[in-house]
Amino acid sequence: MNPLVQPDPGLYIWTILTFLLLLPVFNRLAWKPLMAMLRAREESIQKALDDARQAKEELQRLQTESARILAEARVQADTILSQTRQDANRVRDELRQQAQAEAGNVLKNAERQIELETARALQQIRAEAVDISVAIASKILQRNVSREDNQRLIDETFRQIEATPRPN
Repeated sequence: MNPLVQPDPGLYIWTILTFLLLLPVFNRLAWKPLMAMLRAREESIQKALDDARQAKEELQRLQTESARILAEARVQADTILSQTRQDANRVRDELRQQAQAEAGNVLKNAERQIELETARALQQIRAEAVDISVAIASKILQRNVSREDNQRLIDETFRQIEATPRPN
């Protein structure tokens, strides 16, 4: 049989004794630093987990806050847009009213101008009719009417024409 596989009570005793003697040395030199390193690692992992949880909570809070801010911004944008539309409608109505008022003024001015031009044309026609009448009358009378007589006849004719009713 193989000597390495055979049980030897002396080897057992020396192995256990060596183990018991080296146990405090291993405890002091390897086990305590290993445990301290494992504790430090565990603490760093726990701290990382806590930081991750806090970061997740902060992210959720920020997402909630950003959603609220975005909703407020949308409401403000809708309000501004509505106000802008109302202002545009008001300005459009004011411009329409101004245009209508200006059109009315232009129409009144045109009517007044037409009336003035009509009155002036009638006055010219009357003056020419008087001049023609005086010329015809002077030829009929075979005499030359003086300037004063002419002016007197014109004034009388105007008074008669103004006194006669005119059709509108």
